[in-house]
Amino acid sequence: MESAFWDRVVAEGHKVPTDRSLADLTSELTAMLGDPDPRLRDGIAYEVLATWVSEGVYDDLLQGLGDGMAAGLMVGIGERDTDTVFRRSFSALILGECVSRDNERHVVPPDTILRWGDRAAGWLVRERDVRGYVPGKGWAHAVAHGADVLAALARSDAVGRLELTVLLDVIADRLLTQSDRLLHGEDDRLALATMQILRRDLVSLDVVERWLARLAEKARPDHERDGGAYAVAGNVQQFLRALHLQLALAPRPPARRADLLLALIDRLKQVNPDYLT
Repeated sequence: MESAFWDRVVAEGHKVPTDRSLADLTSELTAMLGDPDPRLRDGIAYEVLATWVSEGVYDDLLQGLGDGMAAGLMVGIGERDTDTVFRRSFSALILGECVSRDNERHVVPPDTILRWGDRAAGWLVRERDVRGYVPGKGWAHAVAHGADVLAALARSDAVGRLELTVLLDVIADRLLTQSDRLLHGEDDRLALATMQILRRDLVSLDVVERWLARLAEKARPDHERDGGAYAVAGNVQQFLRALHLQLALAPRPPARRADLLLALIDRLKQVNPDYLT
């Protein structure tokens, strides 16, 4: 379809067109999620799909839509600096919308949510294109969008203590994977996902302390590492500081915020001795 058709849909408040099948509309919007043109990808495809999901247009079809987005996470996986990142990243964003809708309405089986979670976790750890803003093509932001999916999953009733622990490990795995520095707010988004996990008050303090210790091991610059001393340490440091800020100041704190803060502060002191002695 010509973009003018979709411009009219947006201009008319995202009403579902009645002269075309929802399946055909969804297929075209899904393809547009991978378009390098940010107007088509962000301004039309994401905006329309997210609106229709939140308004219940897909409630009877949410499982199929989410499965399609989960499949989109694997398109071009392993590539760097190519346009396939847009399909993966924006599929993750819509998958998060599907999970959030189910959190409100419970319209898909719990095992579907867990399956989506497995696909999202596997993708986020394997993603190698961590560009934030791409000149001329807009936001890729795969790590931030992956964090948003994890945050939605952490709020799901289908996700219990074991799965929440896995989500923490996924966040650690992502941070401990050598990559380019994350410079576009990804640390804050990953910290927010962590806060959603901690707010469930299901993961024990011992588990969180071991998780923090694992991160702290790699939070000092490694001057022997190929790719730069801060290839891992810089991302971990940013994340720990963002998590400290949110844990200290964010509303709706976890029940054991004081204990969690003490554990986090201990690790921050450990990995920043030059500044905190």
